[in-house]
Parts: sequence; structure tokens; C-alpha cells
Amino acid sequence: MAAMYLATPPTGGSLESLQPRGLNSRTVSLWRTWKRLSRCQRSICYMIITVLAVIVLYSYMMRDEAMRIPDLTQYDPKAPEMPLSAVLDDDTRQKKALNKVERVHNAIQVPVDEKQNMAQEAVDDYHGDDDDNEGVDAPEENGNDSNQAGEDKDDDDPHNGQQAKSLKFEGPQNERQKAVVEAFQHAWKGYRTYAWGHDHLRPISKSAQNWFGLGLTIVDSLDTMWIMNLQSEFREARDWVESTLDFGVNKDVNFFETTIRVLGGLLGAFHLSGDAMFVDKAKDLGDRLMGAFSSPTGIPYSDVNLRSSRGHVPQWSSDSSTSEVSTIQLEFRDLSRCTGINTYEDAAENVSKKIHDLPKTEGLVPIFINANTGKFRAQSTITLGARGDSYYEYLLKQWIQTGKTQEYLKQDYVTSIQGMNHRLAKRTVPNNLLYFGEILSGGRSFKPKMDELTCFLPGTLALGVHNGLSKDHLVIAEELAYTCYLTFARQPTHLAAEITYFNSDSASQMDFYVKSNDAHYLLRPETIEGLYYLYYFTGNTTYQDWGWKIFQGIEKYTKVRNGYTTIGNVKNAVDIRPKDMMESYFLGETLKYLYLLFADRHEIDLDRWVFNTEAHPLPIRSY
Repeated sequence: MAAMYLATPPTGGSLESLQPRGLNSRTVSLWRTWKRLSRCQRSICYMIITVLAVIVLYSYMMRDEAMRIPDLTQYDPKAPEMPLSAVLDDDTRQKKALNKVERVHNAIQVPVDEKQNMAQEAVDDYHGDDDDNEGVDAPEENGNDSNQAGEDKDDDDPHNGQQAKSLKFEGPQNERQKAVVEAFQHAWKGYRTYAWGHDHLRPISKSAQNWFGLGLTIVDSLDTMWIMNLQSEFREARDWVESTLDFGVNKDVNFFETTIRVLGGLLGAFHLSGDAMFVDKAKDLGDRLMGAFSSPTGIPYSDVNLRSSRGHVPQWSSDSSTSEVSTIQLEFRDLSRCTGINTYEDAAENVSKKIHDLPKTEGLVPIFINANTGKFRAQSTITLGARGDSYYEYLLKQWIQTGKTQEYLKQDYVTSIQGMNHRLAKRTVPNNLLYFGEILSGGRSFKPKMDELTCFLPGTLALGVHNGLSKDHLVIAEELAYTCYLTFARQPTHLAAEITYFNSDSASQMDFYVKSNDAHYLLRPETIEGLYYLYYFTGNTTYQDWGWKIFQGIEKYTKVRNGYTTIGNVKNAVDIRPKDMMESYFLGETLKYLYLLFADRHEIDLDRWVFNTEAHPLPIRSY
């Protein structure tokens, strides 16, 4: 610790007398000055020096602790998982639930810092002031801090566009985030080399795959690159969007997938970068997609031709998927706010209102709906997995996006959670794990099957609690997240199958199993998404550790020379059967949620932003 120099000159001293005259004289002067101090003044100095020393020591210890992370090379997929006793209490389920709620909320009920980060102020033009939020507050150790460095304005930079206002991020803060960025760069290098401008990379055959021919991987990755502060990669992708991405192609595309990946990707990139070029592109696409709403009922058709803007039913069915027609509202509402054209929001909101008026099973909806009649398909499955999942997600997120002004959305969401608990929630034998099954044949039979897609639900439930809904939902979220994690942890690859079956028979020796035809892992993000929300709102670092284990499984079993690939068999670590496909959502969602999960300070303020179902951030607005 350097000696403290007191700036009070001796009485009558000249300017010359105060100049340094060598080390010895300065030391003598300091010593004389120190001797002139009273005992009280010396005590104060000692106290200040002691406090500074403690602060320096504490900062050093915290930095050292943050650097202690698991060694990727030492990962052992056969290592024992977290003991069940860490989550399941030995007492009754009621006592366990009450204890968990009390424990979690006692740990995290602290005030949210009212001082907003400068970076978040860059979006005030879009969403106005925040409403007060009730429920689960961010933990004090994480705060509601954002890692965003602030807003940026550079009129000489053509990439800032007309808005000339952007959010800046600092880049990776720790070794785990650095590992995720390296994974993104590895995947991006393979895509850029072998599939540039195409939808997906086939990393093993060094080739490309086209679904819609819209450069899905590029558009899906834009805001991920911005959040990771990969500016050179972002600029190259941005320039491709401006110069090459053309929506005037004679191509039939899936309305839902194009909305969440491309329209959502363009809007997310605009809100983070401030580049108005992305809004121009989004408007062009939105105008073409509006043809999907041309059905007699306004319920959108599943497919739409981009050149003619003509919507139509898919070749395989006369119906649309319920989740698909009800998971386009965030994007079209935001497009209206960005352009000032209400037509987009009106068309999409009309769909939600029509579904609101339809009869349901305790708030639960069948997975097919007919665009021409506006009715659900009779006898169709009710599930929280494929074709049903994001209907429930967007009930909550629309309510949040609209400043909690659309009460019917909140009520439909709350009712659906009650219906899930009553009709779909079951427990396994022997370890009493929570899962959500499916209702078949219009409610006549129950199937103990859960898709990996269902693991979006813990994150949605936690988000609802943070926004003032029942704290009981957090108990469900934590238990289901644990089950979802175990579907990863109990496989030798530490990766989850696409579909898992659960045992409820009293003679069962294992909680769940995977059929051979369902054993593929498609680089999906849903479990990681749930872990991110739970960590964000509870501060429990166990969720980060679980995510790190999953990431190690991804690194060990899906990483190949030129990217990452889906695999066909999670049940055998020596026979994983690579499928030679890297979906765009791996960069747009999976790696993004991993990066956000591992942040020391939150990268995105969830009181100001809402993620669409493809993990593209859109601003929350006051209405």
C-alpha cells in the first residue's frame, strides 16, 4: 500500500518549498506531517487504509473464484448425477413444495436496482417506461444489472443505418462464455466456408441444405453475434442481408418458421444494432407473409408463397398446427410498432382472439386447427410438445409485450397452467419425478410421453412468476427443469433424446426410457432455455452447472471438423450415428441461451425485453 500524501502545506510556505526535492526530503516531509496529526486523525487514516486493503483482497478472491470452472477435458459422462435428495424432500410433497417456495423466495426477495443501464435507454423510443413488476425479483448478487456497455452513435459508420443508435455488449466475461463463443465461431466458420447464403450447413459432407432458400443460419444468428460482440462476423452477415437476401422468390415457405426465424431475426437485429435496413427488410417480408391470413376466418394458412403472397394449406393436411398460428403475434405486433402500420398487429391479434373464444379442455388446446372453419380438429392430441408448445408460451409473452394490458391473454395462460396440472402432470416410479404427458383421442387416453420441446415450460413458468403470477408456478418450474436435466444426465452422451417415455408402474426400476426411433438429439435449446430463466430469476448457480454439463456433452459428441451435427443415438457413446445437419437454431438459440446462462451479469434485462420463441429479443412497450 502506497503512503498517503496529505495536501495541506505548511503555513507560510512558498510554491518553491512545495516542489519535490528528492526521495529523502519527501520522506522526511511526509513523516513530519504525519507526526503533526492528532491521534484521531491518525486513527481515521488507519481505518481508511484497512478498508481499502479489505476491498482489494475481496476483489482478488472473487476474481479467483470466478475462474474456477470445470475442465472440459476432464468431463466424464459416467460420473454420478446430482443426488435426488438435492431436489426431492423426504417429507410429503406438500411440505416439500412449501419449503421450496419459502427457500427460493427468501433467497431472492431483494429490491431491483432502479438505476437503469445506459444501454437500455437506447430502446426507450420503442417501448417507453417500464411497468412495475411483482413476483420473483432478481437476486442481489446478480442484481438486474446488464452487461451492455452503453449506446453507440457513430454517424461515420454506414452499418449503423438510419437509426444510428445501438446497444453495445462487452463480449464474454468468463471462461465458460469464452468457450461458447469459440463454439459459435467454429460453427460459423464451417457454415461460412461450405454453406454461405444457404439455410443450413451439412458439416460432415461439407455441403449445404436449403429449406426455404432464405439464408436461415445468417438471419437467425445476427443478434447472437451482436450479443457476443462478434462485430466483424455481424457486419459481413449484415451486408449479405442488404445486398443478397431477396424475398421475391417463387417459393412456398412455412408461415410460422419464416416468421419466428427470419422476421424475428431481422427485428431482433434492428433493435440491438439500430440499423434501419433490417426494418426495411422486415417490412418487405411481412407484406409477403400477410397472404397467409387470407383464409375465410383469418386463421392463417400453414404455407405461403413469397412471390405471390398467396396462402394455402400444406400438402399433407387440410389443417394448420395450433402452435404455429398462435406463435406469430410477437413478431407481427413488433413490426407494426416499428413501421407505424397497424395492419400486421391487427391480423395477428385477431387470431389470438378467435382462439380465445373456442372451447378448450381446461384451457388446453388440440394441436390442429382448420383455417377455413376456424375450429379445432376433433379428436386431435393435446400436448405441450410439438404443435402445441408455443401456444402457451405466447399467451404469457404477448401479455408481457403489451404492457400487461390484454387481460384475456393472462387469463387464458393461468387457466392453461391449471389444466396442465390437472390433466397432464404425472409422477414417475420409483423417484417421483414430475413430467407432463399427452392426452390422445380427444381426451380418452393418456400417454406418458414428453418431448424435449416441452422443456421450454420451466422458463415460461419462471417468467410468469417474475411478472406477478402465482409463486406455486416456480415450484413446478424447478421440478420439471430437474426432470428435463435428468433426460440429459442419465444418457451416456449427456444429451437428451427427442422423446422420452416415463414409467408409473409400481414395479418400475427406472423413471424413464427412450425408444430407439426417438433417440436422436437435434441440437435443441429448450432445456437450456429453461435453465437460463431459472438462473436469471433465482440466482441459483446449480442451473449454470447443469448447463455446463450439457454444453460439454454437445462439445464431445456433436462437434465435428466443420461445425456441429445432430446425432441419431444418445444412448450409445460409441455409436452416436451423426446425421450431418446443423440447424439454424443451434446458433440462434442453443448457443445464445448457453452464453446468456453463463453470464456473470445479465446481458439482457427481462423487464425490458421479451424473447420470441426463436430467442430473438423484442422490446416490451408501454400501452
